[in-house]
Amino acid sequence: MTDRDPILIIGAGIGGMSAAIRLAARGARVVVCEQSGRVGGKMSEVRADGFRWDTGPSVITMRGVIEALFAAAGRKLDDYLTLLPVDPLTRYFYADGTVFDAARDLAEMMRQIGVLDARDVEGYLGYLTYAARIHRITGEKFIYGEPPTLGRLLRTPPADMLAVDPLRTMDGAIRSFVRSPKLRQFLGRFATYVGASPYLAPATLNVIAHVELTGGVWYPRGGIYAIARALERLAVELGVEIRLNCPVRSIVIEGGRAAGVELTDGAHLAAGAVVANVDVATVYERLLPESPARQKRLRTLQAAEPSCSGFILLLGVEGTETQLAHHNILFSRDYRREFDAIFRQGVPPDDPTIYAAITSKSDPDHAPPGCENWFVLVNAPPLGAAFDWERQGDAYRDLVLERLAAFGFDLRGRIRAERRITPLDLERLTGARRGALYGTGSNDRFSALRRPHNRDSGVGGLYFAGGTAHPGGGVPMVMLSGASAANMLLRDFRKEQGS
Repeated sequence: MTDRDPILIIGAGIGGMSAAIRLAARGARVVVCEQSGRVGGKMSEVRADGFRWDTGPSVITMRGVIEALFAAAGRKLDDYLTLLPVDPLTRYFYADGTVFDAARDLAEMMRQIGVLDARDVEGYLGYLTYAARIHRITGEKFIYGEPPTLGRLLRTPPADMLAVDPLRTMDGAIRSFVRSPKLRQFLGRFATYVGASPYLAPATLNVIAHVELTGGVWYPRGGIYAIARALERLAVELGVEIRLNCPVRSIVIEGGRAAGVELTDGAHLAAGAVVANVDVATVYERLLPESPARQKRLRTLQAAEPSCSGFILLLGVEGTETQLAHHNILFSRDYRREFDAIFRQGVPPDDPTIYAAITSKSDPDHAPPGCENWFVLVNAPPLGAAFDWERQGDAYRDLVLERLAAFGFDLRGRIRAERRITPLDLERLTGARRGALYGTGSNDRFSALRRPHNRDSGVGGLYFAGGTAHPGGGVPMVMLSGASAANMLLRDFRKEQGS
């Protein structure tokens, strides 16, 4: 790489930092412009009244992807970050009082599944084999490599095309393996990892269950935000310049190529290439100059269904709940009705499934003695006309607390600290269009092909990283998006240099 003009990265989220590290490790001069006062993007933290919470991702899988990022820089992950195995992976609570632990140990899983329905022991094993096969076939095409193309898919052997099960829904496939309604709800829950509905998303997405149930769940000592701090430390060691509180107003285009950025203070920074770690729709809506091609692309992006959003409560709670694990799910009574409210009616469900992460179970100093830090998340629709969070947010907060109380966890009267994050806040703080947690939705069988490419097709030298670009949302996937953008950029540079 030439050192004449740096590569500019807009946004210090996990995708942008991943790209920065890989580029710097290959000798590029890299400058990251981040609008906020810290790195991490959606991965952030809040401290108040002796409590500490992570505010973005909370479940870490695919440890190997994180290790590969550090290895690409000639480093060892364990020198920067301690990832602890979590067991149970998650504890599940049902409305009738049933408690089910997703255990790391397969024998323990079999024992619990046998209690739900003895016939499902072999069905669950069959499901794991089915999901592992999908991962083997789709991993290179849809996850670990560059964005899929129709040509590559057409060259896929017919038997493999059938094996990835693109025509059924996730729920339809799950029902073919297991009988217990509780087990079906448990396996369907993995659709929410990409902000989708198990009743609409293609069965191919059962691959997500394989990643967690076979590969495990990990927790970084100190909290999820420790990942962002580790990436920042590594990037700085490699010579990456990170400019915080440095918002970008626009991308400068010269001769059809990205040539730099203009900051909101009017300053111009020249660049040999630009990597946008920003929602792709936001880039076209706000950062690129006006043109017919831009408008056409923006209309396409805006027409795509977004993923679900989320309603988050950060609660500092007096007392401890010994029944709860690090990760907990309190299931709704009617899962299909819940997703119908989110994706068809555009309103938050009145009987939501509630996720509660309590990192003080693993890091006691995240709460004062005798207290716990609750991160409470409810799936919610992307911003729309059917629900007004400014006007209706207080009532919905009370509804969530009522549902927790119905499960035996009445926090009312014990809350010492509280913060709230609505879809409006997610859009404002992270630039996520309509507050969507995972960018474009995954509720149709062609969503993987429609996901924005890591290289812009109309502007030379412009690349995309982050959850709205290939391969999608979630910490490891976003790291892979940064890798894909960096690899394409380096390959394009070599071609331009004739080497």
